[in-house]
Amino acid sequence: MTNESLPVLAILGGTGDLGTGLARRWAQAGYRVIIGSRTQEKAEAAVADLHEVMAERGVAEVSVEAMENLAAAQAADIVTLTVPFAHQVSTLEHVSSALQGKILVDVTVPLVPPKVGRVQLPEGGSAGQIAQDLLGESVQVVSAFQNVAAHHLQEGHGIECDVLVTGDSKDARGEVITLVEAAGMRGFHAGPIANAAAAEALTSVLITINRQYKCHAGISITGPDSAE
Repeated sequence: MTNESLPVLAILGGTGDLGTGLARRWAQAGYRVIIGSRTQEKAEAAVADLHEVMAERGVAEVSVEAMENLAAAQAADIVTLTVPFAHQVSTLEHVSSALQGKILVDVTVPLVPPKVGRVQLPEGGSAGQIAQDLLGESVQVVSAFQNVAAHHLQEGHGIECDVLVTGDSKDARGEVITLVEAAGMRGFHAGPIANAAAAEALTSVLITINRQYKCHAGISITGPDSAE
């Protein structure tokens, strides 16, 4: 059952493995989720798949709908971007007007194929910083989820992986940490958006570990008992 007091969430580029994984977890947690795509048809196919997965899990009711990216951004309170790095800027330019005054959760990782196991940060410093510079101060960009395997998000059980959350607004980071927890993980305040470079770089390290050890590695923060 959807909780009407919760923010409406849009996932742009939400038809891929990462986007559909987040959609499943947030919808199951009671959020109204909008799956956005460049085409309505792809978004509708992802929604149909999500309903099928929820039925298999015995979840009777979720609130998920399909929209084109711009309409999804307009209808949401918090927007998450899960497109490949090559499409980050063009997607943000397309929806920029709809993001003003909102939180954008940027999950983009600046991977440069074919050497995705090698850290190659962009000239702008990080994908998160690029998004913040492009959108301006009226959009609160928060970078998160770069180090979580889409494979784990797709599954219905808990995830032993912590999430580094960076952004210039502590309040916005806190809202995203709530979403991290709703997805079954711990989120940690990791500083301003400039620090997104560290989490983004770790993705290439984790890809290398995954290849070496045939696993889906994540990160774990030792020390704090909670994310508070």
